Amino acid sequence: MKIVFASGNKHKIEEFSAIIRKYIPEIEVVSMKDVGIFDDIVEDGDTFEANAMIKAKAVASYGYIGVGDDSGLSVDALGGAPGIYSARYAGDHGNDKKNNAKLLEDMKDEDNRSCAFVSTIACAFPNGSEYSDFVVRGECQGELLYEERGNGGFGYDPLFFVEKYGKTFGELLPEEKNEISHRAVATELFARKFCEMLGI
Repeated sequence: MKIVFASGNKHKIEEFSAIIRKYIPEIEVVSMKDVGIFDDIVEDGDTFEANAMIKAKAVASYGYIGVGDDSGLSVDALGGAPGIYSARYAGDHGNDKKNNAKLLEDMKDEDNRSCAFVSTIACAFPNGSEYSDFVVRGECQGELLYEERGNGGFGYDPLFFVEKYGKTFGELLPEEKNEISHRAVATELFARKFCEMLGI
């Protein structure tokens, strides 16, 4: 079974694919580019869930089972920011270094470092399908450090400290991160719902 992941972020696709195969070994996760879709999807929703579904439906419109992920970092002291703007927090989409630098600057005088990574994963089926679209949400609680630690992962991972491991996401091995991350939680929920719906 093939599903198309609506993202150009190879890290997200790799993480999702690695995690979901634990639950559905026969599934094949491919990118939009792999199936010849080169649309620039406009994410104009006001929640993670809305943006994830926009992406999933864009793929489903081409006749594929579409999966959309929207994820980001929610910092308590910033009222949930960067939130849905996590990838472009500093204004330049996908520039991890600039985003991290802006976040550290915004938090330089703040003692409350509590934060959470959020991942929402939506599934949309082609028109005429007997299945219903759905979206799930996963979260991982952590603490924002004052400086980056670790070279692994991507995005805000080097700043996101997990007390259980005493490390940041940037210091964890990929398999360790994939056990506890927000995307791991959301992907497990997705897999259960997907299997239940399709009877597999």
